[in-house]
Amino acid sequence: MNKFLKINNKIKPFKKKITIEGDKSISIRWALLASQSDGKSIAANILRSEDVLSTLNSLKKLGVKIKLTKKNCEITGLGLNGFKSKNVTLNAGNSGTFGRLMLGLLTHAKFKTKIIGDSSLSKRDFTRVIKPLKKFGANFLTNSGKLPITVKGTTNPKPINYVETKGSAQVKSSIMLAALNTKGTTIIKAKKSRNHTELLFKYLKIPMKITKKQNYDLIKIDGLKKIKKLNYKIPSDISSSAFFIVLTILSDNSELIIKNVNINSSRIGILKIINLMNIKIKLQNIRSYKGEKIADLIVVSQKNIKPINCPENLNSASIDEFLLIFLLAAKANGISYFKNLSELNEKESPRLIWGSKILNLMGIKNIVTDSSIKIFGNPHLKIDKKITIKNFLKDHRVFMTSVVAALTFGGTWNISDKDSINTSFPSFISKIKELGAKF
Repeated sequence: MNKFLKINNKIKPFKKKITIEGDKSISIRWALLASQSDGKSIAANILRSEDVLSTLNSLKKLGVKIKLTKKNCEITGLGLNGFKSKNVTLNAGNSGTFGRLMLGLLTHAKFKTKIIGDSSLSKRDFTRVIKPLKKFGANFLTNSGKLPITVKGTTNPKPINYVETKGSAQVKSSIMLAALNTKGTTIIKAKKSRNHTELLFKYLKIPMKITKKQNYDLIKIDGLKKIKKLNYKIPSDISSSAFFIVLTILSDNSELIIKNVNINSSRIGILKIINLMNIKIKLQNIRSYKGEKIADLIVVSQKNIKPINCPENLNSASIDEFLLIFLLAAKANGISYFKNLSELNEKESPRLIWGSKILNLMGIKNIVTDSSIKIFGNPHLKIDKKITIKNFLKDHRVFMTSVVAALTFGGTWNISDKDSINTSFPSFISKIKELGAKF
């Protein structure tokens, strides 16, 4: 049964300080690398979402010992290629990150492993990782490149040279994980994307050389026999924080401090884009932690939002935040243009299409193609009608973006599938209630 969230009123002015849950990308990568280490790894502030829990439950099925307490997550690693259970089925749920990265680790497994997922993940493309992993020598049985996928690793993996052209951190990371236990040097020429895996490799002292070019990174990884344990305090997620950043910008007379946010340079496209839209976010208490950059964000309301012809080189670093950026463009004084966003339609739902749908329902004129959108902003927009959001494949970002729109533009909104937030941000509704929202 669909669980609808009904919103009748805009949020009132607020001045608050909040902390957001741990970064999902780092939580999943930490768990995968900890499973391959020699020793016990401990993480604080791990995100307890369905995507991360799917990762932990799957690792348990492969023989990894995991202890999840109120404060920490402890993983006792099995060493590289140390998975013990054979012929198991792993449920990735809604997590494309886990599903694709796990295939990289299973490239060396001598037994068959089947990976399944929910209805949304089962519609997403996995050929992008299967193609390079086959070059290592792994064998795959797939449903036309989609889940369910059965993988059987190779006993004689060979290092590969691969050109990654999509700007997909998942593809790059999957290859890097496969390279860990492969003798020789694997070389990846990768279009720039988020670099959490590289930073974790660097901290673990995994033999790796990165040459940064203007449009791509050249990554060389030498296979090795073991990696050390990884203790980690996971910073707050910038993608989750983005909902509160945009909520504050679009609200009246409000101010918000978000503590301990990961501001990794490959993830802050949204901060760069909104700066170009005449919106200033202050960064305070900036520090470095195991290669990641962390800061407190100070956000205030903004009325004079400039339209933007969004630079394409910011797409990859803000790919998960574009639905929110479209809301800012809806309030801008002029026409905004975003292009080469076909990757948005490869997410949990076709997000570029859904961005256009939400804007249409709000009364914002837009022109959308399969890879671009032009948004005709209206700085005086006030919604005074009923809007229903449903049938969006339980995409958590469509749900949360709709909530932000309802609380800032007005109208009466009925938004389905409120349990969709459990995949990435279970405390989303309770956090917004802290700011005074009424549902």
